[in-house]
Amino acid sequence: YNAECSAGMIRKQIREIAQKVPKLKEPRSLYCVPRDIVHPRWPVGIDSVCPKPDLTHNANPPPFVEEFYKRPSGANCRLLEKADTDKHEGVVVYQLPAMRFPFYTRSRPTAALDVAPFPHDKCDDEILRFESRFECGNLFRARKVGPYEYELELRWDYFTMKHTQWFFFRVSNTRAGPTYKFTIINLLKSGSLYNEGMKPLFYSEKNAKQKNLGWLRMGHNIHYYKNNIRRKDCKGERYQYSLTWQFQFPHSGDVTYFSHCYPYGYTDLQKDLLEIANDAVKSQYVKQRILCHSLGGNMVHLLTVTTPSTHLTEAKQKRAVVVTARVHPGETNSSYMMRGFINFITGPSPDAKVLRDNFVFKIVPMLNPDGVVVGNYRSSLAARDLNRNYKNPIKDAYPSIWSVKAMIRRMLTEREVVLYCDLHGHSRKMNVFMYGCENKDPALRLQERVFPNMMGRNTSKFKYTSCRFKVQKKKEGTGRIVMWQQMGILNSFTMEATFAGYNNIHFNSRDLEDMGYHFCDTLLDYCDPDTSKVQHVLSNLTRIVKAQYAAKLGKSIEDLGDVPLEELDFSDLESSDGGSDSSVSDGPPKLPLLRKSKKKYKTRKERNQIHRQSKRRNSKQSNEPNKSTSQPSTNDSTTKKEDKTAKPKADRRGSVSSTESPSLAKQAHGIPKHAQERVEERQAKVNKDPSEYSILTAGIFHPPSSRVG
Repeated sequence: YNAECSAGMIRKQIREIAQKVPKLKEPRSLYCVPRDIVHPRWPVGIDSVCPKPDLTHNANPPPFVEEFYKRPSGANCRLLEKADTDKHEGVVVYQLPAMRFPFYTRSRPTAALDVAPFPHDKCDDEILRFESRFECGNLFRARKVGPYEYELELRWDYFTMKHTQWFFFRVSNTRAGPTYKFTIINLLKSGSLYNEGMKPLFYSEKNAKQKNLGWLRMGHNIHYYKNNIRRKDCKGERYQYSLTWQFQFPHSGDVTYFSHCYPYGYTDLQKDLLEIANDAVKSQYVKQRILCHSLGGNMVHLLTVTTPSTHLTEAKQKRAVVVTARVHPGETNSSYMMRGFINFITGPSPDAKVLRDNFVFKIVPMLNPDGVVVGNYRSSLAARDLNRNYKNPIKDAYPSIWSVKAMIRRMLTEREVVLYCDLHGHSRKMNVFMYGCENKDPALRLQERVFPNMMGRNTSKFKYTSCRFKVQKKKEGTGRIVMWQQMGILNSFTMEATFAGYNNIHFNSRDLEDMGYHFCDTLLDYCDPDTSKVQHVLSNLTRIVKAQYAAKLGKSIEDLGDVPLEELDFSDLESSDGGSDSSVSDGPPKLPLLRKSKKKYKTRKERNQIHRQSKRRNSKQSNEPNKSTSQPSTNDSTTKKEDKTAKPKADRRGSVSSTESPSLAKQAHGIPKHAQERVEERQAKVNKDPSEYSILTAGIFHPPSSRVG
């Protein structure tokens, strides 16, 4: 009775639960962002990681203008060419351990060390202490070649032999007064903004605490030149490049950092997103989800920013805007533009409210978190450039790229995507500019140039003359071209921000964040119901393009007359949008599960040798019976008769009689070895007492075709 009552109560509880939860939901851990910072996952092989440096003591830019470095008159960079050789001298003071595997295998959350490997307070000598085993850090080796001179080597992107541009490392045990010289000897790009006046970034912990100063552009005698060290990633006479600068530390016993650009890590992104999630106002119109997990198991965040709609028809009328960033982990300036964009679009300004009321913003702030964590410049853990694999992405190797494409394809079935923009950094050009896709459709001619031209009118930091709209075949795997070709998005752009600045002045973090605001301001002008601004820009673009076309032909614009734009070819008016050292895809991902081993075919000589060996083996086997018959024994005739009489007999079902030996049964019907042992045991019992085991042994040696069950 008690059991029946308890069973009835359980059934009643199940019915109540089923009424409250009508359907099962996917686990929240798969798509919901945690309410706390999650430590990044590192690939196996990186066993010890130092604590992430806290450089957020002063996030404000310096109160003074940071001008470009002006090289003294008469200084010639060519005098330094091929000064560095691969015959390295000096004492190695820092070097990373080698990776265990040549490709990515798996990842794990590596515990941070409580004490750095080289504590600066215990150093009594004059040797500088280097460290880069922290998030976004990149320095492979440091070698002391003089009293105050150090030769540095950057780490290649993991599992590759190229892509060295980004550097971020710590220097401690400093001495104020002496002039130190640092030289990075394994850079790969032939041109650099360092020859245009760009300075490295420097951060001092004592400056931050005593003077409230953060990152500063510092250094003198800055040169970028070709050295005498051959490149290892390609064949031929191609050499590496060196960057050298001199510097005086402001304090003794200080902990300092050098960087190529303002660092922005995976943990910094989580802090920014947690601040939005904890805001009671912003969390009403900002929905955070996990788009997917990267190859290394780190979260790829997706933000949906829009005003909640009260009716379904109102929600369907909203158009979509997709903005992504940080597909190249070393281009940290793109993250600062993304931060400015997110801060404005989630802010309280009236313009931001208008944008949220009329658009649905899909934002992926960090497409390559694995590369950001380990300090790569361009690649992911699959050792490939993600921005060259949008055309046919492999889900297991490039999960973030595959998920972004699936998200946009699904969204296109619900609403129009008015604009797609991928944020990047550029290492050879000044200012901020865009790359677009030229439309050949007569009805849409020059439409792709309207948005960049309007943005150039809104801010002097954006330079429209640096924009390019030529679609190159080697760039067909990039995000902007795939979204234009496959998805049909007219306004598909890549916005590039320089690592240096404009008008001989360095960009600081505030300048980069302002570009996010100018992007939103331009979007308001472009999507204004009053199309007078767009028509005015189109007329100006038509006049500019015709003037360029006429100048190329050696004519004036009056000679062209009223020639329609459809009859003009603009493809030759623009140069290449080069600047990348990985324009072409490197092939399939470098992963153990996806690599296909090539079948090795034997040559004709090897096949003939195998054939001759088999012939000799067969001839030896055929000669062995002849040797035995040449010397017959006296009882040969009797053994032959016994063999004939011992031949097994099969019954009508095809089974062998139980009196035969198990070895013959195995030869006849192919019984496995483990079954043969059981048959021999049972046969021994039958021979001992046939009457007792006659029923058990019936049909033991049935052929496989006749066995059932």
